[in-house]
Amino acid sequence: MIRRALWQGLLAGTVGGVVMTLGEKAEQAVTGRPESHVPARVLQRLTGLPEHPGTQPLSLNWAMHYGQAALLGVLRSVMAQAGLRGPVASAQFTVVRLTNDQILENATGVGAPPPTWPRGELVVDVLHKAVYAFVTGAVADALAARTGPGPGQRHAALRPGRHSDVGPLPRRDAYGR
Repeated sequence: MIRRALWQGLLAGTVGGVVMTLGEKAEQAVTGRPESHVPARVLQRLTGLPEHPGTQPLSLNWAMHYGQAALLGVLRSVMAQAGLRGPVASAQFTVVRLTNDQILENATGVGAPPPTWPRGELVVDVLHKAVYAFVTGAVADALAARTGPGPGQRHAALRPGRHSDVGPLPRRDAYGR
């Protein structure tokens, strides 16, 4: 499962990152919101690269932006492989994506906690991260579905609903062997 989740997640996360970026560019064209240099600044802080005032190198911005997108896609793919699929799983993953950004931005001192942001910026950020999460989820779910239901889905099929008398799947039928 892990090997499959790795390549599928890198692919799903990259697709999600591309679609999020296209949405950001369209939104910026309409709203006039400037390009963010936060990804490059975070990468500079994480790696010890020299920092530059003002506009940051596009290559650093994209490396962090797409690197995060691809790597987090692996987690969404693991979710899909385990049977956590669909819009609810993608909504859960939206929170993970936002949390990942905030940990990195706040720990490096590049960003501030979201409650301190202007509401408009917060809404835009959540919207773009949700687009990423749902596109990444759709791709990860579609790729995972090619191998059938995940262990969680197979367990749920034993008896729909939550029941204390339904034990786990037999070990041979789960990925955790």
